[in-house]
Amino acid sequence: MTTEAADTAALLTSAREALERYLEVHVDDDGALTFSHADVPCVIQATRLAEGLTVLSLTCVVAWDLPDDPAIAASAAERAGQGLFGTLGVVRSEKGIDITLRYAFPAEGMDPSPLGTLLMLVVSTASQLRSDLLGSAAGE
Repeated sequence: MTTEAADTAALLTSAREALERYLEVHVDDDGALTFSHADVPCVIQATRLAEGLTVLSLTCVVAWDLPDDPAIAASAAERAGQGLFGTLGVVRSEKGIDITLRYAFPAEGMDPSPLGTLLMLVVSTASQLRSDLLGSAAGE
């Protein structure tokens, strides 16, 4: 039986090695991985839900402080329905709306190449969404 700390550390190490093929990755003091892709900041954390079930959770901050415009929220909602990888979240704040893309999946035992491909699919989706939304916010 392995410990939760060992499981999550091993999974984060695999994720870091997989991502470093594409991006510069930083390891935070708490073990979380942080990186950016096309101006989209992202973080990866690992959690063991049960013995043999450790998941990676990827959160990308797609856009922040966007105008609180119903058209932008509608565009994000439409895109959320089209996405295969991740769940979009829209949060209203004093400065406007913030949009995140989150994706969690069991990754224990995945080889680095498919793990890197899956992570980059999610990150690329977030970057494309950022480009689309910022174009919409600028009135394009």
